[in-house]
Amino acid sequence: MPEITKLIHHYLRHDKKFPHVWCPGCGIGIFLGALIRAIDRIGYEKDEVVLVSGIGCSGRLPVYVDFNTLHTTHGRALTFATGIKLANPNLKVIVIMGDGDAVAIGGNHFIHAARRNIDLTAIIINNSIYGMTGGQSSPTTPYGMRSTTTVYSNIEQSFKISELAVTAGAVFVGRGTVYHAKLLDSLMEKAFLKRGFSVVEVISHCHTQYGRQNRLGSAVEMMKWQRDNAIPVEKSLKMRPEELEGKILIGVLVDRELPIYQEEYEKIRERAKASAERG
Repeated sequence: MPEITKLIHHYLRHDKKFPHVWCPGCGIGIFLGALIRAIDRIGYEKDEVVLVSGIGCSGRLPVYVDFNTLHTTHGRALTFATGIKLANPNLKVIVIMGDGDAVAIGGNHFIHAARRNIDLTAIIINNSIYGMTGGQSSPTTPYGMRSTTTVYSNIEQSFKISELAVTAGAVFVGRGTVYHAKLLDSLMEKAFLKRGFSVVEVISHCHTQYGRQNRLGSAVEMMKWQRDNAIPVEKSLKMRPEELEGKILIGVLVDRELPIYQEEYEKIRERAKASAERG
């Protein structure tokens, strides 16, 4: 049996929830493949993994995989995931969010989860729009682009999700695109193995809503744009600022060590217990 077939039958709920809801050509399927391959290479048991999601196209992903899964309310995936991790620190908790889910209604949860350095992996699928609910502008819709709520063009500057994660305190931040599938595999694996709050931003433009409204072409053409406009971090160090204008940096943006929330919390508990025993 080919390796890909083994992975599909081992990790997907193929007899329960398919066909999936994603549009033909959607990059979320590519991301799902990277997620499964990374988990398989590391060797996690399925019962060790918890996938938590919010609402939106990406929020449907945990429905299709045979792990412990939790489909939560919009913008609150990280709060549920924090509770799971504190209740059972031995679980590998992975949070799947869209750009609207993570940095609009869930924005405060995102920056404070990073600040606390909770031992979670947050994966944010950035499709530049609210894809499932009608094509409204999201915090990552680029300046000057159209959506159903900015029909004459968006006049707000977009969030740079990965840079926000770095500033907020995440210990690992990587960015990839669905065109660069092998890099995405590698970023997933590094994020899962990193202790602390790790973030992977996945550029996966919505060709149905974002692409059509802005006449950007087919799903294939939009992926070619990713190919032509994504610059590896290492290469960017040798380029001039004007050469990087309008480009996307991909690769590892930060990899550092900081105190982990759960471990620091346990120290506080031990100090409180010792104090109570002394009277």
